[in-house]
Amino acid sequence: MTDGTAVRRGLRGAAWLLPAAIVLIALNFRGPIVAPAPVIGEVRVDLGLTATIAGLLTTIPVLCFSLATPFASWVIAKADPERAVSLSLLIVLVGTVVRSLPSSAALLVGTAVIGVGITIGNVVVPVVIRRDTSPERVGIVTGVYTSALNVGSMITSLGTAPIAAAWGWPVAIAVWAVFAVVAGLAWTYTVGARAAWLRPLHHEPVAATGPVELLTETGSIRTVASTSRSGAAAEPVRPARRLITWGLTLAFGGQAFSYYALTAWIPTLLHDEIGFSAESSGASSSVFQIMAVVGALGVPVLATRFRPRGIIALVGFLWLAMPLGLLFAPQLWLLWSILGGAAQGGGITVIFIVIVRIVTSDDDARRMSAFVQGGGYLIGSAGPLVAGSLHGATGTWTAPLLVVLVAVLTLGVAGTIAARRVD
Repeated sequence: MTDGTAVRRGLRGAAWLLPAAIVLIALNFRGPIVAPAPVIGEVRVDLGLTATIAGLLTTIPVLCFSLATPFASWVIAKADPERAVSLSLLIVLVGTVVRSLPSSAALLVGTAVIGVGITIGNVVVPVVIRRDTSPERVGIVTGVYTSALNVGSMITSLGTAPIAAAWGWPVAIAVWAVFAVVAGLAWTYTVGARAAWLRPLHHEPVAATGPVELLTETGSIRTVASTSRSGAAAEPVRPARRLITWGLTLAFGGQAFSYYALTAWIPTLLHDEIGFSAESSGASSSVFQIMAVVGALGVPVLATRFRPRGIIALVGFLWLAMPLGLLFAPQLWLLWSILGGAAQGGGITVIFIVIVRIVTSDDDARRMSAFVQGGGYLIGSAGPLVAGSLHGATGTWTAPLLVVLVAVLTLGVAGTIAARRVD
């Protein structure tokens, strides 16, 4: 048996390693953001925070997703994706520990640090998925990734309030740092294992004039774009010069605004409208997070039969049930959470799938991912702050839910128009 054959068999047999590591990594990219929501009342009382400042605990990380995106793209370009993932987990770990210190300054600073760490991860993981996953598996691995994002949110939504009741809110929001440690160890092992398997296949680069088949690090064969006689690939069109980029950015912004506004305030809304306790509100809001798994895994299946524009239209229609339902029949919160949760998981997944389909190289993927997420999260960062401010000013949840409704419509309309030419 040749070295190349052995490596191919080893890689195919261990193809589960990358998705497994991505799942553990993704648990750290949403959970830390929603952790304060179930105990926000205790945090406000202990630290004397206003409703607007409390909203910043969710707004700051999402704002970092936008403002720190150029930095994240620079880090990935200067280093490599493997180191960028490790750095993102380390920064999240440090931020989680700092945020647990019982002071308003530490709370806000730690939250910002977490936001920077997650920003790097947000940009680099889609690049890793595109680079190391065969084309036929990109959709499902993307779905697994976005599912894990929401599983992390669900776990923290369920666990934070009970832990706080036993040991206090600082411990309750610090304990989730263990996820970063576990993910870091798993990623280090995965990178080391893949490097060992690929070492026998390392050769000097050869200039090509046509399509080239390469063995990816998951053991599949991928055909890469043609190169010139000098081996240089054609320069892709910059994201800002493509109309589809702006449409996807608006769609991503509508998705992010709706998701983070509801994630930050659903526990409080359920407490005010239905009378749930802090523990019950946190558990109830976790339905919204876990149902995203259905949407995230269902969209790749739909993508094999339907065009993305049809899927985005369906996602937008289901998303509407959440703000409308909570506005007119909050007692049916479970039904609205099921429909809205599945829609929000499918929304981010289908946008990522569209990005992967239209990019032409890893560098193009990095730029497109950074542009869409940077602009989208800039819009999304206003969600918790706007919702909290409107609730504080009006004393009701009508105005916040109407704003979420507009954001959902933006997702559906802009996304459908942007994806109309994607196969």
